[in-house]
Amino acid sequence: MSCNRHKILFLREQIPSFECVPGCHDCCGPVTTSSEEMARLPRKTAAEQEAALAELNCVHLGPNGCTVYDERPLICRLFGTTESLPCPNGRRPAELIHPLAEKAVHQFIATTRQVLV
Repeated sequence: MSCNRHKILFLREQIPSFECVPGCHDCCGPVTTSSEEMARLPRKTAAEQEAALAELNCVHLGPNGCTVYDERPLICRLFGTTESLPCPNGRRPAELIHPLAEKAVHQFIATTRQVLV
């Protein structure tokens, strides 16, 4: 297992979870993610990617919300767990992510090769 894979698993554990509004996709859109995270997601065709981008959607957004929710990238997991990325519907975990953990997630994103989801 790669060093980055261990780091991703560690960072995922630091991000608190909460229940989204069923079917909501208000915080979804085109995002970037690390190559390691992208490798865990189903591959989409160029046509699917272009269509999603034209609508400013994530290629993994389905009619009932995120189709890769359990494997969603770190940036997607961060939405709603921090003051800087609030849930548009006011949902949040009982306790927001610790500021040092949030900083570590942003640092990981900033220091790894990112690809468009």
